[in-house]
Amino acid sequence: MSNFKKHHKLHSKLLVSITLCITLTLLVSTTVYYFYYIRVEKEQAFEANHNSLALRSKEVINMTSIAQSLAFQMYRSSTLSKLLYYPKPNVYDVTAAMTELNNYLNSMPYIESIYVYNPKSDTFYIASSQGQNGLFSKHELADTDIIRVLDHYQNYKPFTPIPRTYPLLPASDSGAGVKQASPNIAAYTYLCYDAINSNETINSAVIVNVSAAWMNKEMAANPTSGGTAYILDDQGRLLSGTTLTDEALNEKEQLWLHTRVKKQETGYFVEDFHGIRSLISYTSPDGLGWQYISITPYESVIKMASVIRNAMLLIAAIIGMAGFVASWLLSKMLYTPIGQIVMQMNTLESEKRNSMYTIRQNILRNVIRGTRNLPAGEEPERLRELGITFQFDKDYRLVLLRIDEYARWQSERGPDLLPYKFAIMNIASEICGQTYRVETVDIDEDSVLLMLNILDPAEYTDTVLLETLLRQIREACFEYLKLSVSLTYSAITSQPEQLHLLYRQVENASMHRFFQGHGCIINARNATNEDVQHTYIFPSDKEKKLLDTLLSGHTEDAHRLFQDLLMHMEQYPFSSVRVAISRLIMSVNNAVRHISELNGLAIESIPELPSPDRLETAEDLIDHYQLIFDQIHSSLAEKRNTKQERLVRQINERIEQAYTDPNFCLNQIAEELNMSPIYVSRLYKQQTMSTIVDVIQQLRIRKACELLEQTDWSVAEVAEQTGFASSSYFHRMFKRSLGVTPTDFRRSKANAQ
Repeated sequence: MSNFKKHHKLHSKLLVSITLCITLTLLVSTTVYYFYYIRVEKEQAFEANHNSLALRSKEVINMTSIAQSLAFQMYRSSTLSKLLYYPKPNVYDVTAAMTELNNYLNSMPYIESIYVYNPKSDTFYIASSQGQNGLFSKHELADTDIIRVLDHYQNYKPFTPIPRTYPLLPASDSGAGVKQASPNIAAYTYLCYDAINSNETINSAVIVNVSAAWMNKEMAANPTSGGTAYILDDQGRLLSGTTLTDEALNEKEQLWLHTRVKKQETGYFVEDFHGIRSLISYTSPDGLGWQYISITPYESVIKMASVIRNAMLLIAAIIGMAGFVASWLLSKMLYTPIGQIVMQMNTLESEKRNSMYTIRQNILRNVIRGTRNLPAGEEPERLRELGITFQFDKDYRLVLLRIDEYARWQSERGPDLLPYKFAIMNIASEICGQTYRVETVDIDEDSVLLMLNILDPAEYTDTVLLETLLRQIREACFEYLKLSVSLTYSAITSQPEQLHLLYRQVENASMHRFFQGHGCIINARNATNEDVQHTYIFPSDKEKKLLDTLLSGHTEDAHRLFQDLLMHMEQYPFSSVRVAISRLIMSVNNAVRHISELNGLAIESIPELPSPDRLETAEDLIDHYQLIFDQIHSSLAEKRNTKQERLVRQINERIEQAYTDPNFCLNQIAEELNMSPIYVSRLYKQQTMSTIVDVIQQLRIRKACELLEQTDWSVAEVAEQTGFASSSYFHRMFKRSLGVTPTDFRRSKANAQ
């Protein structure tokens, strides 16, 4: 009885299982066919929409070429150039130019209107098939939107059509104090302008407005699918294909427009649009940066597929009933739930594998860091069950891989941190696996540790093979992962109790990446020199010399001293100079701030001062301070030149005021400025290429010439009025400067008149 119940229960399970399998097969096949037909319908609708949109794109590009040729032709026209560049052309020139504009308009039926804009006269010359015609100022213009376009012409690409709408006429008064708006017209505006000047303002402009009604005849609603066409222009606006008005979109529609359509290749997808499930087809950006979009109600696309789905469901129900009978017969032959057993085994195997990896990593990390005792007794056997084959009592060495520029890498690829570290561990295992027995451990955020059992006795004396493998790891990480890694390797030991100390040694030695740079390979034995561990003394005298040199403005010498002081620390263990580096950086930063405050330099003009916590290499630090010191040097030089120019201007003003004083000289100027005559003379000559004495003498001679020519004063009176001590001295200096005597100069000027 018990066996009967057992077999009956198993039989029932098999019967239900087989029946469900047949039913699910039918449902799945029906679903697959249904979605296949939907896909076919969507592909067909997309092809139809895409062909129409592509044709429209081609027409717009062709129209752009025509408008460009027309605008260039108008700029070359001698008749229209008078409207473009003359502030006030005469009535005959205006009449001739307007006639030519109307000829262009009449010969091209697709052109709605042509504007010629002259900023000098602030006038628009308009030829239009409807609406305003003639000459209009900005205030009289009905199309106020074109003024906005001209004011922001930099926002538009040259000869890219600008879809927009504008009124035909200004708003009129209805008689009850209410303004009645003029009918709007939709047009594609082509802007051609001349803006070649220093302030980049428009010198002239030609605007061609092409009728949207003419251009959009191919973008009307699709009569077969009920689709509606839109334009996504180069400004990121979604415009109606017929009225060229901005389409109002909610947040979800804005999202898919900018993430799934904008700047994407041709394609389609299904999304809600204005509350209606729709097929959205779009083209890739054309030469103008435009995309054309067709939105078709989804129900109209899948109408035929829905009919097929209902028919197939009916057929599936009939086949399902027949399958139930077949399942009942087949289930009698099957009693063992093999599938269930296999599934349970696979699940257990997967859980065991994942758990073993986590346990293995935790055990190795704890052993390396010294928080877990080394394996002993029967424990090595249990470790092998977890997949740990590393032999702690055999010869081994450690290699620490550190990711360079980890902060930037973390910010760029934060979500992918773990997969990238797995990839680094796999690369290292593959490269070293043929030479060593390798165990990889994920240590810290930026570090991976390789534990290498030595198999080749030559490794005791030769590190060439090891460094070759480490270079291969570095190159592979850069090639496949685009990451730079620095590597540090330890000496060889066979003592398990030395593992924790060996790891600390490698970790400290890896800090020497600061001096050796990214991508370096460091021998921990060479980097950790225990003999000088306690002998490093911070050179306060060199630091003082550096700061004094910097404060005195000698930035080139200061940068050299900074570099020498920093690189001198390379021979010491990094742990003993870390504090010294921080002290040096803070001292220099304080000196830079003091120089800025003392000389009134703008702090924002000086590059950001680095923090010791964000440093990885000395080279980057030195380059950063080179930039800071150069900025300080240029700021101080600019300030010094401004002061010297102001001093020369004061001297010139003083010469102009006191040249009539015979006793006025260089010493008097220096005394008034509270400076030495030698310094004043040298500075003035450096700035003007002339001496102060020569400038005073030239000014007196020039003023004397004016008095001799414009007055009838005697030569002695002129000499006295222009600061000469005697008439004989004046006579001698005048003849030396001009080659004639004062009397001959006056006589020659009188004869010339």
